[in-house]
Amino acid sequence: MATRAITDANFEADVLKADHPVLVDFWAEWCGPCKQIAPTLEAISEELSGALTIAKMNIDDEPSTPARYGVRGIPTMMLFKDGRMVDMKLGAQSKGKILEWLGSLGIAAKAA
Repeated sequence: MATRAITDANFEADVLKADHPVLVDFWAEWCGPCKQIAPTLEAISEELSGALTIAKMNIDDEPSTPARYGVRGIPTMMLFKDGRMVDMKLGAQSKGKILEWLGSLGIAAKAA
């Protein structure tokens, strides 16, 4: 499953009310590090399909939700489970570091 774009309007339904964990990547078109990690997040989305959804929110187009969650720098990745934000990472991270972080939070690829 590829990453999914989300908006202020669908954030509650697609993130807070999701029946599985959602990693939200807060980003902007002008952000170099955001563009750098985009392919990594796409790959992780495929690897963890069924266990995790990766959603992307453009902070320039959708300012309300980032402001509500205190996003001050990008890229910011927030993990939401059961309607609440459980952890956050700021800045571009390697695929290994992101997978390690997710694994420490109990999110791993489902066995085939």
